[in-house]
Amino acid sequence: MTRVLLTGFEPFGGETTNPSYDAVVLVPGVSVAQLPCTFSGALTALREAVDLHDPELVLCTGQAGGRTAISVEKVAINLIEARIPDNEGRRPYGVPVVEGGPDAYLSTLPVKAMARAVREEGIPAEVSYTAGTFVCNQVAYGLAHLIATERPGLRGGFVHVPYAPHQVTESGRPSMETTTVARALAALVKAADSAEAELAEGTVQ
Repeated sequence: MTRVLLTGFEPFGGETTNPSYDAVVLVPGVSVAQLPCTFSGALTALREAVDLHDPELVLCTGQAGGRTAISVEKVAINLIEARIPDNEGRRPYGVPVVEGGPDAYLSTLPVKAMARAVREEGIPAEVSYTAGTFVCNQVAYGLAHLIATERPGLRGGFVHVPYAPHQVTESGRPSMETTTVARALAALVKAADSAEAELAEGTVQ
């Protein structure tokens, strides 16, 4: 079996939970790691998890409040512009993720086929072309840079997930059950590891 690492984040922004991590721990047959929602620590924790588990496939996940679907990210940009402080109170703005790195990385995973696989499970999913400029994008870019510069045999990408229902009981914003997110992640892993999905990528919408 392919060795798979899933990561999620600790709670941030005043929340007491983070559906990204709550979901990854429900996916069977994978290794998991929780990343701090800090610009100083997230990439270090990611590297440590990769070194520890030596995966062949990494899917990092993060919460994207307001989104209505599982969002498979296609692009990560070399830019940090924090709209809110991270969990250390830091709010960097206009700085690169990696000094001197490429402006952006495009995911090498079959993102269209992955999104379709989730929809076939009856779960809303989409390909997204912006991972934002907060810690989620930092991790998405950092993972891509790690693969490009140090681990060419590793495959990886980033996925955003909606709020959990208990986070939006007062606001009524879009949400998704954590168990449903876990099902979606399992489908994403299967599709990402599928040769058929790779072949179909050019024609899948």
